[in-house]
Amino acid sequence: MSVEKHDLVHELPESKEAIHHLKINDNHFAKLFEEYHEVEHEVHRYELGAENTSDEHLEDLKKQRLHLKDQLFHMIHEYESSAEK
Repeated sequence: MSVEKHDLVHELPESKEAIHHLKINDNHFAKLFEEYHEVEHEVHRYELGAENTSDEHLEDLKKQRLHLKDQLFHMIHEYESSAEK
């Protein structure tokens, strides 16, 4: 079974500069970014079978990852929209 990683830079290569800018200049973005990658890493370990967990816990982590990703995507979009003006 192939397990896909969901890191933001690979999912949004066109937004690499915006992500970098926000990580450096926006503390809230940087905190969410770090939290997202911690959750992503944990999900990835479980999906690879390196550690075991309940299906319910894994689903909760995936929901948390999705919620964080939505927030980050929104912040990236807002930044890119304001930078175009």
